[in-house]
Amino acid sequence: MEVEPRSRSKPASAQRESGPSWHDLRGWVAQIEQHGELARIAAEVDPHEELGAVTLLASRQDKSPALMFESLRGDATGSRILINMLGASRERYALAVGLDPSATTSEMIQATRSILNEPVPPVMVAKDQAPVNEVVLTGKDIDLTRFPVPTFWPGDGGPFIGTGDITFTASPDTGRINVGCYRQMLQGPNRIGLYCSPGKHGLLDREAWWARGKPCEVVAAYGIDPVLFMLAAQSFAAEESELDVAGGIMGRPVELTKAECVSLPIPANAEFVIEGVLRQGDVMPEGPLGEFTGYYGRERSPQPVMEVLAVHHRKSPIFTHALMARYPSCEIGAYYAIMRSARILDDLERIGVPGVVGAYSHPAAASGWGMVVVSMQQKYAGHAAQVLALTAQCPAAAYYTKWIIVVDEDVDPTDFNDVMWALSTRCHPSEDIDILRNTWSTGLDPSRFPAELRPYGSKVLINACKPHQHLKDFPQSTLLRKSVHDRVRERWAELGLAEPAPKMTVFHPEKP
Repeated sequence: MEVEPRSRSKPASAQRESGPSWHDLRGWVAQIEQHGELARIAAEVDPHEELGAVTLLASRQDKSPALMFESLRGDATGSRILINMLGASRERYALAVGLDPSATTSEMIQATRSILNEPVPPVMVAKDQAPVNEVVLTGKDIDLTRFPVPTFWPGDGGPFIGTGDITFTASPDTGRINVGCYRQMLQGPNRIGLYCSPGKHGLLDREAWWARGKPCEVVAAYGIDPVLFMLAAQSFAAEESELDVAGGIMGRPVELTKAECVSLPIPANAEFVIEGVLRQGDVMPEGPLGEFTGYYGRERSPQPVMEVLAVHHRKSPIFTHALMARYPSCEIGAYYAIMRSARILDDLERIGVPGVVGAYSHPAAASGWGMVVVSMQQKYAGHAAQVLALTAQCPAAAYYTKWIIVVDEDVDPTDFNDVMWALSTRCHPSEDIDILRNTWSTGLDPSRFPAELRPYGSKVLINACKPHQHLKDFPQSTLLRKSVHDRVRERWAELGLAEPAPKMTVFHPEKP
C-alpha cells in the first residue's frame, strides 16, 4: 500500500498571503454578500419565534446563506439581526479567516493550525475613534427592551439577547482577559441573566471575584466580528489570550477602547456593547433555551444577573445571533469542527504523541462537541490505545466529547463514510471498545439523569484501526494503482464526466 505524504505545512490551496481584508462586521457582511453568501430579508419578521422559524427552515442544508433581517416587528431603533453568519458553511469560515474557500476540510484544518499559532496582541484606541461609541447610554437612559431581542423557540424561558455574543471577564489573580460565549437572557431594561457551564473560565473568574467579596465586572458584545465569535467558543488554557489569537488570524491587532464604568476594555469595532457587574446573591430565574444539542437545555433555575451600567452602540446596530439547533441549522457548525480539530492536533503534538496524521470533530455530532475521529500511523504495540486516551482528555477535546474513534492513516477522518467503513471492518467490539467514566461534561447533556449529575460524563474509546498484532496478516484493501488513477484523472474531461475529478490519496503498490 502506498500513501501520499502529508505535509505539516499549509497546503498550497489553503495558504493565504495576508489576513482578511475587512475591519469590522459591516466589512465582513459586504464581503460575504459579494461572494453570494448573504440573503437580505426585507419583509417584516417578528423576533418572537418567527425569526427562529425562518432561520431553522432556511438552514436545513449546509449550503444555506447568512441571513440579515432588516425589518423587525415592533422595532423603532433601526436595528438589524444577522444570524446563521457562519453556520454549516466551510466557505464563510474560509472567508472569515482569509483562506481559499475551495480548499478541502483537511486543508483548512492544517492551515488553521498555523494561523492559530501566530498571535498578535490587541491595541487600545481613543474613545472618540471607536465606532461603537456613536451612541453611549448610562443610568436611566438605558432600556434594552427597546431593541429587538429574539425568543427563538416556543419553550424558551424568555428573549435571549446573548447567543451570538462575546463576553469579557478578567482573572483577579493575573488580570488575564477571558473571551467566552455564554447565553444571556434579557430580564429587564438594565438586567441580563448570564449562564456559564461548570469549568468555563467565565464562571471561574466570577467565583474568584466573589471569593474576594467583590462584584465581577463583565463586558458583553452582541454585534461582533466573526473571528472573535469563533474563538469565544474554543477551549484555551487559562494563560492563553483569545484576543491575541484573534489578532493573529486577522493579521492585525484587535482594537479595544476604554469603558465608561468598568476597568475592562470594550471592543472598539463592535456593533453593540454593554458594561455591567455580577453581584453575589443577585439572581433571577433563567432558561431554558433551545440548545446546540437539539433539546431545551438547563431547566429554569436561579442564575446570576448582570446589572447593566453602560450601553455603547453604532447607529442602526447589527445584532449577531446564533440559533442553537440540530445540525446543520446551528451556528456552531463547520467553523467549530475545523477550529476544534486544529486545536486537538496541536494538543496531541504538544503532548508528544507520534504518528498522528489528522483529526476531525464531526459537526453533525452535537455541532462538533460529541465525536472526534483521529487518523494515525501505528508504530508500536498499544499506540492506538495511547492516542485514544490522550485525545479523550486533551484540553481541546475533554469537554463533553462522548465518542473518540481512532482509524488508520488510509482513512480520511473528515469523511464519515470512510470512518463507518473502518468501524465496520476493522473494529472488533468485544476487544476494541473502552469506556472512561466521571469525565468533564456539560449541564446541557440531555442523556444524563438525574440532572444534578450532568457535570460528569463518560467517553467511549473505539479502536477502528487494523489490529497491530496482525498487521501482516490483515486483508489487503481494494485500491487503485497510482499510475492508473493519475491516467484516468487526466482523461476525465475526455470521458465526459462531471468536473472536478475525484482524487484518491491511498494506492495499491506499483509493480516492481
